[in-house]
Amino acid sequence: MTKKALCIMSGGMDSTLVAYIMRSRGYEIIALHFNYGQRTVSKELEAYRTVCTDLGVSEKYEIDLDFFKTIGASALTDHSIAVPTTGIEEGTPVTYVPFRNGIFLSIATAIAEKEGCSSIAIGVVEEDSSGYPDCRDAFIQSFRHTANLGTKETTSITIEMPLVHLQKSQIVQEALKLGAPLHLTWSCYQSEDKACGVCDSCRLRLRGFELAGENDPIPYV
Repeated sequence: MTKKALCIMSGGMDSTLVAYIMRSRGYEIIALHFNYGQRTVSKELEAYRTVCTDLGVSEKYEIDLDFFKTIGASALTDHSIAVPTTGIEEGTPVTYVPFRNGIFLSIATAIAEKEGCSSIAIGVVEEDSSGYPDCRDAFIQSFRHTANLGTKETTSITIEMPLVHLQKSQIVQEALKLGAPLHLTWSCYQSEDKACGVCDSCRLRLRGFELAGENDPIPYV
């Protein structure tokens, strides 16, 4: 019987690598993407679809979550809050979307149960991330316990987070080893044409490539 993994995929570098890792472990990949009113929603969706084609995914979900714009409180979903471009912030940055991964994982659990997936895979990174509380190992482990309490007795889901303790340079190296198509991915928080190079996400990505001794294949301003 084929084992299935539901991969939460943003179209970014981290979640793309996770999907390729899960495929290398013998899983059939079911892909899940969220449009939640983020500034680069169109570019991320395009990247997600292109990566899914490269990965050979036959079953994919695209979920719209417009309520994130109503909640606001994040520079990614509220255009009245500027995306920081002066360097990576200390503490929890204004690009944090309140409890985003908790909501994503709740929906993912429902789909995984429906599809008979034994695993949900997510590209959270704790040590070298932007300081988001919902990217922490402890949070994901706690959510896994809750998800299994709230589903059928016959449902048993693990939550895989193979990158959680890696640094960005290690993620670049692992992606190159597995042949993950980093040229198809998108990380910029604020631009859909050429990456800005100065938002937190761009800075982390560029630093990862630099430390790995590689050139980032996507276009920058």
